[in-house]
Amino acid sequence: MKMYIIVKDDIPDKLVPVITAHASLACYKKYESNDDMIKWINGIFKKVVCTCNELEFEKLKNEDDFVLLTESFLNNKEVCLAFCPREEYSKIFKFLKMWTPQNI
Repeated sequence: MKMYIIVKDDIPDKLVPVITAHASLACYKKYESNDDMIKWINGIFKKVVCTCNELEFEKLKNEDDFVLLTESFLNNKEVCLAFCPREEYSKIFKFLKMWTPQNI
């Protein structure tokens, strides 16, 4: 069981750690009474941070049980989706790339 956090690929690296921290907390708060969330938070709460392009981001917004985050520093641009933990995700998640900093 894991929580997927998806960040758009054009978000500056320096913002991603804070955005994903906020995403995980916002997702927990929204779904804290969800059975899967309760199971996840009381176990080993794995998180996977992935990146995607704009088209993939829009497709992911058709999935269930997520929070959408915007960033005021980027003029309230949509930047991240955090999905309530679950055992199984749809096929689209298998093709997402793990996020890694680009400016090392």
